[in-house]
Amino acid sequence: MKALVTRLDSFGDVLLAGPAVRAVAARADHVTLLCGPRGEPAARLLPAVDEILVWDAPWAGFEPPPVDRAATDALLDRLAALDAGTALVLTSFHQSPLPTALLLRLAGVRRIAADSVDYPGSLLDVRHQRAPHAHEAEAALDLAEAAGFPRPDDGRPRVLPPPDTTHLTGPGPYVVLHPGASVPARAWSPGRCAQAVRELAAAGHRVVVTGGRGEKDLTSRVAGAHGLDLGGRTGAPELSGVLAGARAVVTGNTGPAHLAAAVGTPVVSLFAPVVPAERWRPYGVPCVLLGDQRAPCAGSRARNCPVPGHPCLESVTANDVLAAVEKVMQA
Repeated sequence: MKALVTRLDSFGDVLLAGPAVRAVAARADHVTLLCGPRGEPAARLLPAVDEILVWDAPWAGFEPPPVDRAATDALLDRLAALDAGTALVLTSFHQSPLPTALLLRLAGVRRIAADSVDYPGSLLDVRHQRAPHAHEAEAALDLAEAAGFPRPDDGRPRVLPPPDTTHLTGPGPYVVLHPGASVPARAWSPGRCAQAVRELAAAGHRVVVTGGRGEKDLTSRVAGAHGLDLGGRTGAPELSGVLAGARAVVTGNTGPAHLAAAVGTPVVSLFAPVVPAERWRPYGVPCVLLGDQRAPCAGSRARNCPVPGHPCLESVTANDVLAAVEKVMQA
């Protein structure tokens, strides 16, 4: 049996889909993962994926493309060529699976399962209702089980074995601080991050600061004279290696938090409550959640903080982070 799993949004979303992908792979002969361009680097880290299709959906992501008939027709041709017998459409709790399901049906997928609160007509064969407040990883596993793919293992996010990155980090123990986030509302301020680096270093921790290619100015400022700046020097595989070698990772609600969990490293999560922590916190590893989860922005899904001063995260101090790091390392 050939199976298709779709998860069209971001890096962290695709990582959290990984346990459901493994559930499908345990019973399917071939698994294709359809993802968006922001999720592709994570897709290439997942075990149990035989083939990856990348498509920038007009209903997903922070800057969705316009609807393009030619691009859609090309995708339909690629999907039809897969000859998939069954498909799982994975979405977040606030997203509809029906646009994706329509394309899969047009491409000839014979059996489609998804969580849907909307009437699906003839688009879904398995219309599942996710449990209230379920974590995204658990919700995906529940859907897989409803579609006939029970969980084959403990259900934790996992990635392919990380590479050795001691040539980047140097030998010996260290703590990672990742200051960036996909949207400003989820990021701790650079000043606070720099203070945390200094406090951690003063307490005897070696600190490695990570970030993407566009974050070199940020990581340089945060690392200062007390941290090792790896900004722009790690693709997804290398970042998995750096995080796997850390004793703890300090970061906001962003992809590297889920990558740290996938390699088994404890996380100190600076979690802005614009989305619910119960659904999006690092899953399956020791974790300390910092940030006011009852702040006025809670549940707003805001990309830019709507409250002056960003109090949900700016109320967190460098000393709070130091105490949390020591707590998760003991755990």
